[in-house]
Order: sequence, then structure tokens, then C-alpha cells
Amino acid sequence: MKMKYLAAVLGGALLFTANAQAEMKWSSYRLSYINADNYKVGDESREVLTVEHASGHDWGDNFFFTDHLMFEDGTVSNYFELSPRLSLSYLTGSELSAGAIKDVYLASTWEGGDSFDNFLMGVGVGLDVPGFKYFNVNLYKANNDLWQNDEQLTLTWGLPANLGGQEFLWDGFLDYSTSSEGRESEMNFTSQIKWNVSPLLGLESQLYLGIEYAYWTNKFGIKDMNERNPGLLVKWHF
Repeated sequence: MKMKYLAAVLGGALLFTANAQAEMKWSSYRLSYINADNYKVGDESREVLTVEHASGHDWGDNFFFTDHLMFEDGTVSNYFELSPRLSLSYLTGSELSAGAIKDVYLASTWEGGDSFDNFLMGVGVGLDVPGFKYFNVNLYKANNDLWQNDEQLTLTWGLPANLGGQEFLWDGFLDYSTSSEGRESEMNFTSQIKWNVSPLLGLESQLYLGIEYAYWTNKFGIKDMNERNPGLLVKWHF
């Protein structure tokens, strides 16, 4: 329980820092719709509406998303993550970049759903990888509501490309969680390949069409519950 309280305090401190004389460097909102038919655990077919917000500040960065899941039988559920990271360069007043490392962070995540809350605390780095718009690595100790605590590795990335005069973006995440009592280790590798159709439609904001593919091994820590799930995607960046 102590770790949960520490995680809540860290998350609150990061959000307080965000509102105290903070300079926002960039901000992005995204709205996406996914339709897929190969889900595991529950209905195989679902529609998912996702709202995301990402922002960079002088104190660090923050990412938030919420999924609204609509099932074939008419039921709905919701899931969200809030992930602020506090820059140690900002905190110490010293530049901590070196080589491929752009900065080092205190990282936290609050995962919440209809019946649970998980709190993750750890450290992260932002990496300068050639060609990538961003590449982040976070290591967490998780305090979980419904199962034993574990550790998690999270990677996130974004790789833009121009092919035949058309703009594409490959982005996504990889979560690897260690095993704990009654649960297997699990890996969720989910990415999206998207084509920016905005220039064809004369839009100033970015509208993407593409495919999301989820490669999830031991989903939710359930042994051999392996999901291989392609889905059609529409995503608006504004």
C-alpha cells in the first residue's frame, strides 16, 4: 500500500508542477476509431473510440488516453492511462543529455478502468534515434489493485516516412510485464501504420487512415491467451 500512496503523491506532484509557472513547448490532441474482430477475453468483435492528449513542457512531458470500448452484446467499458514524467534536467538544473540520451525522467502512470486502479513508478529516458520523431523507454514498479505487484518495461516510438510523395507514420508501444503469483509474464506489442490523407482532402489538421495490429502474448497474464488482432483505423490529429 505504501507504494500506491507514493505513486499517487508523485503523480500529483508532477501535475502540480505542470500548473506552476510551467512553459508548454508543444501539445497534440488525437481522436481515433478502431474496428477489429480478433480480440481475446470477452467479445471477439469490438469498436474502440480513443481520445489522446500528449504535451511537452519545460518540466517534462505528459500523455493521457481514454478508450471507450463498445462490445457486440451492447455493453460498454472504459479504460484510461495518465503518464506524467518529470525531467531530472529540469529538477536538478543540470543538463543530463549524453550521447543518444536526450533526458532522464522520473516516470509514473495511473491505469484505471471500470473496477480497478494501478499505479506505476519508475525511471525513463528519451532517446535520440535517427529517423524517429521520438523514442522513449520507461522502467516501472507496478502496484496493482487486482493482482500481485510486478515490474514493467514500456517502449513508445514514432517514425515518420515519405513514400512516393505520401506521408506515413508508424507509431506504437511495447509493454512487457514480469510474472507474479498466479499470473504469467505478458507482452503487448501494439503499433499503427497510418497514411496522412489530409493533403488530398485539403485539410490543415492531420487525418490518417491505416491499420492497428496488436500482438499480445499471455493477455492480462493469462497463460496462452495470445491475441493477434489487426484492426481498421481512422485517426485525427488536431
